[in-house]
Amino acid sequence: MGKYDYDLITIGAGSGGVRASRLAGKYGAKVAVIEESRYGGTCVMRGCVPKKLLVMGAHFAQHFEDAVGFGWTVQGASHDWGAMIAAKNKELDRLDGIYQRLLRDSHVTTVDGRGVVADPHTVEVNGQRMTAEKILVAVGGWPMIPDFPGKEHVITSNEALDLPQRPKRVVIIGGGYIAVEFAGIFNALGSEVTLIIRSGQVLRGFDQDVRSTLAEELEKTGIKIRRDCRIRSVEKHGAEYSVMFDLGDECMADCVLVATGRTPNTASLGLKEAGVKLNAKGAVTVDAQNRSSVESIFAVGDVTDRINLTPVAINEGRMFAETFFNKNPMTMDYTNIASAVFSQPPVSVVGLSEEEARKSHKVRLFISRFRPMKHTLSGREERTMMKLVVDKATDKVLGCHMVGEDAPEIIQGLAVALKCGATKAQFDATVGIHPTAAEEFVTMRDPVPDKEPEA
Repeated sequence: MGKYDYDLITIGAGSGGVRASRLAGKYGAKVAVIEESRYGGTCVMRGCVPKKLLVMGAHFAQHFEDAVGFGWTVQGASHDWGAMIAAKNKELDRLDGIYQRLLRDSHVTTVDGRGVVADPHTVEVNGQRMTAEKILVAVGGWPMIPDFPGKEHVITSNEALDLPQRPKRVVIIGGGYIAVEFAGIFNALGSEVTLIIRSGQVLRGFDQDVRSTLAEELEKTGIKIRRDCRIRSVEKHGAEYSVMFDLGDECMADCVLVATGRTPNTASLGLKEAGVKLNAKGAVTVDAQNRSSVESIFAVGDVTDRINLTPVAINEGRMFAETFFNKNPMTMDYTNIASAVFSQPPVSVVGLSEEEARKSHKVRLFISRFRPMKHTLSGREERTMMKLVVDKATDKVLGCHMVGEDAPEIIQGLAVALKCGATKAQFDATVGIHPTAAEEFVTMRDPVPDKEPEA
């Protein structure tokens, strides 16, 4: 190590930073992790984990309703929002402790405070300077609030997870995965939800059939979607809020949640001053080995704004540690990474959307829409959509898309198939498990009529 205090200083104890630091410590490096908040980062403390716990809690509302169709009598069921939040917080406290222990067990020093890069080998925290041969930036992202009059009255997903009570009327600004997930949570638990989107449809960037199917299902549950709509201002009137739109009309709400995206959390971190190149969004620009424009400074996870998913950050952290502390060079493969949206119903995808595939392939499309077996008795009108995008020339499956119950669990398995380069013929040769929804992915035989003429 020589002239430096540490071999590695990691700023941020989220999924990517913790994985990189633990492995580096395991491989014999002297490592310090600096964290200004709670250990576990965005996913564990402010994102995936607490949000899915709330999604699970919201699902019981549908379960109680559906049970009647199966002969159950459910009387007196009610929901205590405060009890759910308290239980969620207890679990987060447990996870915070686990993450700290995992670092200690890997001989990693933890430092509470805000780390700021002073130069290519120095980090300042709590008024003191620490040096390292390598610095890893893993500070994640932060919710972005657009600039409009009254923005001080809104909340983000961070605060939505800790509301002391459930608001009766919620306006959600945004149509991405965070917006539709919270729309489902509040709606299922009894709130009146209005979703405000600037475009014509939710989930920009997803397959068009996924987007239209989810929107239809959300509206069936009572969620109001206002399309091609922009917010003008928010005003507070007593205990409620007036949301004014670009066309001059307004909507009253007890809570206004802005979910218009996240930005890399690099502000006031000293990176630009240290010579680190940032893109227009403030993300750290890195190469295939996660190295920034400064040789000794690296970055992983959402702060690089590549694919902002927890498992991606974890794998980037692993690749970094293997490459630089275990003499085992590795780089991340970003193809066919599955993802999920825990909306109600959920969405999950892997591979290319139809629109992406058509840019470089002639495609065949297979689509199935059906009422799940469960709802033939429950009476619920929810429908499932499954879609396969197939390369016409090679028969290779380019994308799998699903909207419906258990979509994330099903697509996780199909992600393995796409990683292996599976063809539609191999899907067809696979015997399905009956009766399941998943079997539909191996029983779709007839392609839909092609939307594009033959070349």
